[in-house]
Amino acid sequence: MSGSNIVFRFLGAIWRGMDGLRKFLHLLLLLFVFLIFFGALSGEAPHLMPQKAALIVQPVGALVEQVAGDPYDRAVAELVGDAPPQTLVADVIAALDHARDDDRIEVVHLELSALGGAGLSKLQRVADAMQRFRETGKRIVASGDFYSQQGYYLAAHADEIYMHPEGFVYLQGYGTYRNYFKDAIDLLRIDWNVFKVGTHKSFVEPYTRMDMSPEDRASRSRLIEQFWTMYEDDVVAARGLSEGEIDDYAQNLVEYVASANGDISKAALDRGLVDELLGRAELREVMQGYVGVDEDDESTYPAVHMMDYLKQMDLLGGQRTQSENVAVIVAAGDILDGAQPPGTIGGDSMAALLRRALTDETVKAVVLRVDSPGGSVFASEVIAEEIEALQAAGKPVVASMGSVAASAGYWISAVTDRVIASPATVTGSIGIFGMVPTFQRTLEAVGVASDGVGTTPWSGELRADREMSEHTKQLFQIIIEDGYDDFISGVAEHRELEKDYVDSIAQGQVWTGNDAFENGLVDQLGTFDDAVAAAAELAGLGEGQFGQKLIERELTPTEQMILDFLSILRLTGINPEAFVREPTPIEVFADHLQALAADVRKFNDPKGVYSHCFCEIQ
Repeated sequence: MSGSNIVFRFLGAIWRGMDGLRKFLHLLLLLFVFLIFFGALSGEAPHLMPQKAALIVQPVGALVEQVAGDPYDRAVAELVGDAPPQTLVADVIAALDHARDDDRIEVVHLELSALGGAGLSKLQRVADAMQRFRETGKRIVASGDFYSQQGYYLAAHADEIYMHPEGFVYLQGYGTYRNYFKDAIDLLRIDWNVFKVGTHKSFVEPYTRMDMSPEDRASRSRLIEQFWTMYEDDVVAARGLSEGEIDDYAQNLVEYVASANGDISKAALDRGLVDELLGRAELREVMQGYVGVDEDDESTYPAVHMMDYLKQMDLLGGQRTQSENVAVIVAAGDILDGAQPPGTIGGDSMAALLRRALTDETVKAVVLRVDSPGGSVFASEVIAEEIEALQAAGKPVVASMGSVAASAGYWISAVTDRVIASPATVTGSIGIFGMVPTFQRTLEAVGVASDGVGTTPWSGELRADREMSEHTKQLFQIIIEDGYDDFISGVAEHRELEKDYVDSIAQGQVWTGNDAFENGLVDQLGTFDDAVAAAAELAGLGEGQFGQKLIERELTPTEQMILDFLSILRLTGINPEAFVREPTPIEVFADHLQALAADVRKFNDPKGVYSHCFCEIQ
């Protein structure tokens, strides 16, 4: 037998073995798929919604306009129980609006123990939906192991408020605090080069001083006082309390708790903030009084949870779109250059969403829901250009401001056809800044130097290991001043105001929606629904003759297939959470440090020019 035949026979044997292994693996895969399929069929059937039930609305984490993160990554995280707690405002409102006309829903149980942060304007949107529900004669029962300030705002708009006997109502008022780093920067020998325009443009202050400037203090004091007054007025009116009762409780909490012999829950009860102190078993009895006893578990009451209810109503109700639609595009988070996941506004990714609205023949107008403190000036310009393209195509754009629409968030709002803000919106902060830290003195302290040659004055500039030259600093300041001039000129043009007047209300000053309306920075005070109605009116769409189309980043077919596969695993009793390892304390600490560093690294404007507002009001 020749040597070549031996080689061919040997290779052939390897091929046959590999082919057999391939067929065996295919067989295993098919068996696995069939097992999953039949497991799903033989699994417990989903329970039908009772004909008489309570709707459980239990917001978890922060109330947001848009859930942060890549949709696929977020969906996987939800399946494995690793998603950050967030609740969409739109989901809560949709559930309440569906339940309003649903004869199966007798009462809403609003459970508020897990509610985290929420801007006042978001709370007001939910409270409006609660009021629409109550106008049908149905009741809302609020409960909580304890109530945060945000949770109590919603509870006050319910018919009944119950709290656990070991709970408390914590009303801290509104404040705005931040860390200042100048001494640390000096200690580390960092040169933090700052360029700005605007007497009140306070975003850069933590890098240039160790306390709040008098201008920023005055501006923020005005903001928080208005917010606290709005909060008090809303809660007092909803709860039927005496005027000043909320502020009195917050200011004299120690006295009232002492009068209640140290029982902070009784102090809230004595002041009329809650109706009754009930344990969980007693609370279930209250709910059973409205909807009876659950057939499968006599210890509780028949109920459907919000997300399960929304899925069912979406299946029954179909799409909200029609042949002519108002598109809704959410712009939430910092504005950054390039493509960014939801919860952050990418110049390129937001432009792509706006272009989808432009090329969609069923879209006749757009509502841009803005909830952003600003960010990259370049990315904002990219977004503004796409808004103008929509307008040029005859598709009006209306800005609907959420909790915050300031700095570059105001920039992208001002170019729209109409700007509608909530009274509790934080807006304005018209100003520009740039920051370029260099570390040459830090390196010198540990024996590292930088030297070299270049052909022009700009060679070697903008290196983090070299001191910024005076001509570069001068160039940056000229660019910043030009950007500020473009900003106020654009606002003056789109708002039909005098440029000098815009400058007087700009300078980085922040305003509530009420102030912005009086100053001419917004067209009207109103809700998201008002913005949709305004967009339809501008497009000539009659009431009831148009739908709404949410335009957002969609999953690819492959991503959807993987999610469906994980969902089937859950149906067969295989819990995907079991494959997720709990992070170690060191990993948790490292993730926290990485998140802190990401706050600095995320600023990626090509020219290093930003219009960003420190607008956090807590």
